[in-house]
Amino acid sequence: MKATVRAAAVALAALLAVITAGPPAHAEPAPGGGGFTWAVRPAGPTGPSGRDYFVYTASPGQRVTDRVTVSNLGTKALTLRVYATDAFNTGDGSFALLTADRRPTGVGTWATFRAGSYRIKPGKRAHIPFTLTVPSDATPGDHSGGVVTAVTQQQTSATGQRVNVDRRVAARVYVRVNGPLTPSAQIDTLAADYSVPAAGTSGTMTVTYRVRNTGNTRVTAAARITADGPFGWGQGRPVSRPIPELLPGNAYTFTERLPGVAPAGPLKASVRLSLADPVSGAALPTRPVLRTASTFGAPWLLVGVVALVLGGLAFVVVRRRRSA
Repeated sequence: MKATVRAAAVALAALLAVITAGPPAHAEPAPGGGGFTWAVRPAGPTGPSGRDYFVYTASPGQRVTDRVTVSNLGTKALTLRVYATDAFNTGDGSFALLTADRRPTGVGTWATFRAGSYRIKPGKRAHIPFTLTVPSDATPGDHSGGVVTAVTQQQTSATGQRVNVDRRVAARVYVRVNGPLTPSAQIDTLAADYSVPAAGTSGTMTVTYRVRNTGNTRVTAAARITADGPFGWGQGRPVSRPIPELLPGNAYTFTERLPGVAPAGPLKASVRLSLADPVSGAALPTRPVLRTASTFGAPWLLVGVVALVLGGLAFVVVRRRRSA
């Protein structure tokens, strides 16, 4: 029973982490109501600073001090836990933060707060100081996480169980550690499949590919997916897709469908990535990433027509021999 309760709480906490960590860096009303609604933003001298995220460039061993503003927008006093944790990308490309039951190993261990929890009256805000210390052995490149504020509530599940649910709102933290920067990505896997109606003159190519950030900086990319027949004969309608921000070491999997591909026998799917900076959108000075995969589009209609013609010729030949 306890394991079931804990699993339910962790699952919901994970969902909330994904929802509340996304842009912009402030809170929507916490799901479930109960009078709890709060917002989180980087702070300035007198309140929210207008920054969307905490963004720093620092050297190994450097210490940075800052503040986060937490505004109680609800009708009840809030006692919030405040801590930092690491970020990762979900399978669909969302920016998410580790759930409370998982220990951080990166940015989440770099930030410290004067207190572990703060009480904020309705309609008031708290400016919470913290210190971020970059380890002396931190690797160059981008490290991502979040400043998390959380409140735990007890709820009754559909089966009547009492579960503890973490409601979390976070502001993203991006730290670029000085040193050699190597933006790069690769296409881990690429698979192509083809289907065509029995009597069709064109079909659909399905292309599934996995993009991984193999460098040490955050990147985005523009992907272009094309299909070719024999001798480079272009097929179907190419697809273009923006690849969302990809953190170092993380990967996304995408599936595209290219209609209007003729069953021309041997077919080739190509995926081309052009990397860009996630902040400015400017193209990065890297070579485009290209990978191809093969499949086969059997021309069943043509095969059927040829079979009918050959069958008809054979029938005529046999008939003439019998007549002779």
